[in-house]
Amino acid sequence: MKTRLSNLLLVPILLSQMIFLGCAGLEEDPTQNWTAEELYTNAKGRLDDKFYAQSIDLYKKLDLRYPYGPFAQQGKIDVAYAYWKTNDNASALMACDRFIREHPEHKHVDYLMYLKALVYFNDDKGLLGLFVSKNLAERDPGSARQAFDTLRDLVKRFPESRYAEDAQLRMAYLVNTLAEHETSVAEYYYRRGAYVASINRAQAVIETYPKAPHTPRALEILAASYEKSGLPDSKTKIDTIINLNFPGLRAAMAEDADSAWWDFWSKSSKAEVSGVDASEPDIVADKPWWKFWVDDGKPPQE
Repeated sequence: MKTRLSNLLLVPILLSQMIFLGCAGLEEDPTQNWTAEELYTNAKGRLDDKFYAQSIDLYKKLDLRYPYGPFAQQGKIDVAYAYWKTNDNASALMACDRFIREHPEHKHVDYLMYLKALVYFNDDKGLLGLFVSKNLAERDPGSARQAFDTLRDLVKRFPESRYAEDAQLRMAYLVNTLAEHETSVAEYYYRRGAYVASINRAQAVIETYPKAPHTPRALEILAASYEKSGLPDSKTKIDTIINLNFPGLRAAMAEDADSAWWDFWSKSSKAEVSGVDASEPDIVADKPWWKFWVDDGKPPQE
C-alpha cells in the first residue's frame, strides 16, 4: 500500500520535471526569437561555409516559422541545393518538386529543374553505374533517362534560360551514353549467343538514337546477329545500309585485323561518345567535363 502511495506521489513530481525540462529546452534554442531575415542570413552563411547540415536545420526552422515571403521562398531553393550537397538525393528532389509545385511561375523555376537534372546526372549508381557493373544486361539507365527528360523539359519551357545552352550539351552527352549502354547490352547478348535479344537491343538503338555515334556499331551487331540466326536476307539489308551510310566503316575495321570487331569499336568511339574535345583547356584530368555545371550548381539569389 505504501509503495503504491509513493508511486502516486512521484507522478506529479515527474510531470513537473518533464515540463520544466521541456521549457528549458525551448529556452536553449538561440534562434527562438529570430526574424525570418535572421534565420535566412544565418542559414545562408552556413551554406556558403559548406556546413550543409547546419544550414538545412536553419532552413527547416525558417520554413516552419515563416512559410511565406521572399526569405521563405529563397530558403526553399537553397535547401534543395544543401540536400544535394549532403548526398541526400531523395530530399533534394522532393524539395525541387515542392518548390516547382508551390511556385510554378517563380523566376527561378528553371534553376530548380536544372538542379533536378544535376541530381540525376551525377547519380553514380544510375549514370556512371552503367559502365562499372560486370553484367551489362543488369544495369539500370534510369537516372540517365530521368536527367535527359528533365533537361529536355527545361529547354522546352525556358528556351532563353541561362541554363538552356548547358542543358542541350548535356542532353547530347546523355543520348550518347544511353546509346552506348544499349549497344553494349546488345553486344553482351550477342557474345552469349542470345541472338534474338541482341537483335532487339540493336534495333532499339537504331530506332531510338539514329544519330548517335554508336549507331554504326549497333548496325554491325544487328548484321552479325542476323547471320548467326540464319537470316541471310536480313543481314544483306543491314549490310546495304552500312555500306550506303558508312562507306569507310568496313575498310577501317579490316585494317585493324588483330582485334575483334567489338574491340575496334570500343577503341575508336571513346572520343565520340562524350562529344567534347579532350584538348579543351578547361577540362582537367581529375574531373570529367560533365562535372562542370553553371555556377557549380549553386542556387541563384534574388
